[in-house]
Amino acid sequence: MKNSVLHNFFKYVSMNVAGMIGLSCYILADTFFISQGIGPDGLTALNIALPVFNIMNGAGLMIGMGGAARFSILKASGDHKKANSVFTSCFCLASVISIILIFCGLFFSGNIARLLGANDEVYSMTLIYLKVMLLFSPLFMFNNLMTCFVRNDGAPNLAMAAMIVGSLGNIIMDYVFIFPCKLGMFGAIAATAMAPGISLILMMFRTLKGKNSFGFAKTKHMFKKWFDVASLGVSSFITEVSSGIVILVFNFIILELMGNVGVAAYGIVANIALVVTAIFTGISQGIQPLVSKSKGEGNYSVSRKIYRYGITAGALSAVLIYVAVFIFTDEIIGAFNPEGLEELSRCASDGLRLYFPGFFFAGVNIITAVFFGAWDKPAPSFIISVLRGFVIIIPCAFIMSSLLGMTGVWLAFPVSELLVLFVAVTLKIREGRKVTAM
Repeated sequence: MKNSVLHNFFKYVSMNVAGMIGLSCYILADTFFISQGIGPDGLTALNIALPVFNIMNGAGLMIGMGGAARFSILKASGDHKKANSVFTSCFCLASVISIILIFCGLFFSGNIARLLGANDEVYSMTLIYLKVMLLFSPLFMFNNLMTCFVRNDGAPNLAMAAMIVGSLGNIIMDYVFIFPCKLGMFGAIAATAMAPGISLILMMFRTLKGKNSFGFAKTKHMFKKWFDVASLGVSSFITEVSSGIVILVFNFIILELMGNVGVAAYGIVANIALVVTAIFTGISQGIQPLVSKSKGEGNYSVSRKIYRYGITAGALSAVLIYVAVFIFTDEIIGAFNPEGLEELSRCASDGLRLYFPGFFFAGVNIITAVFFGAWDKPAPSFIISVLRGFVIIIPCAFIMSSLLGMTGVWLAFPVSELLVLFVAVTLKIREGRKVTAM
């Protein structure tokens, strides 16, 4: 059994880490090509628009992860009819949210751009990026939904392949649209918006062949199911949205401290951080189907073993990532600073080396929060996610930046994640004792 659990762990986690890294490259590719083809103002506009992408992506992941967790639990317990009704509910919820986002894109893109801090220098680029992103929101929403359900339906390899092929398509289209076609910010976001469509097409082949065990079914108590799905997937939503909120808060603080150059430097750090976060998200999404399945079977010992594997993988990843970032700091920054601006380079260099130790703690927090959701324990999952997403990091950012300037901005992330870690460990120990006592 041990070898079987470990084999499944490596299968699901490796596939999901690869897929999530590919997915995160949507924005990273934009960052690179925008820096090369448009310059620092383009980076600033991209960073200002990122919180909206995080909210949209987080909503899709919340529905997908929460729905897929409930689907796996019901399927493992033998209730296939209810499992299918969960997918139907998730599809309807994704549709409703997509309509709201399209409406916002059509009528409120300018207001959102100003609200997020776009000044006259970058307003037009920010507006273009936001409007196109919101109008194409259904592709992002349904791509996240299908990816989670296909993975939980025993096809993690297809989910990974779809994400990677979509990302490669994004990279190719980014280059073509920005350089040969000279479409600027419109080209960057058009490439990003088309990528999830490519992923969806690949996953639809499995549906057309009738290989999915999930499908549409008549469902009752739709709103109750929406709440259940949201409660189980809330950690994924808050993990994504917290990135957007942190970017938004940090943008306002950095604009006061250093202006647009500081925001561009933070844009480099934040976008590299998106890829790193994707690794831990991939680990957590990889263990989710396995944990939910063992929950449906009532086997806590297997879930606990999977959790230990996840934490070990997260710790090793954090060490390798920080070593790589520390050694290759200049090369990483140089890729996004083609003009060689000294102030931008110096600020981003400090940021990478001070900000990234936070992932030693963030990895454990992300994996633990998703573990609780997968095990049908939404309350501790919500607590961890809210603490790291809203409650602790925002006060840390304001307090530490007022005391230490830009150094305080960079250190706010590792300090807040360390504080959350104490809470996460406490909750995990307490819940473990409850299950053992049953």
